[in-house]
Amino acid sequence: MNAERFKAAKAFLGLTNPQLAEMTGLHGNPLNKPDQGEGKAATAQLARLTLEAPGNQFFEDGKVAAGPGVAMKEAQA
Repeated sequence: MNAERFKAAKAFLGLTNPQLAEMTGLHGNPLNKPDQGEGKAATAQLARLTLEAPGNQFFEDGKVAAGPGVAMKEAQA
């Protein structure tokens, strides 16, 4: 999960890092790393699962949503 997707998923749910930290049981500092595109894979996976539980969907290239939502398209050059 890159930084833009992480930030967008939090924004879709109206969550701040402290709120997400409470939901995951993590201290807030590890959740600052994904905002910068960094951090441990296990932290990113826990954050992703936590953000998916209320309805966020993360897509790999070519995947289609299973319902209404918002997705980013690659910028046109």
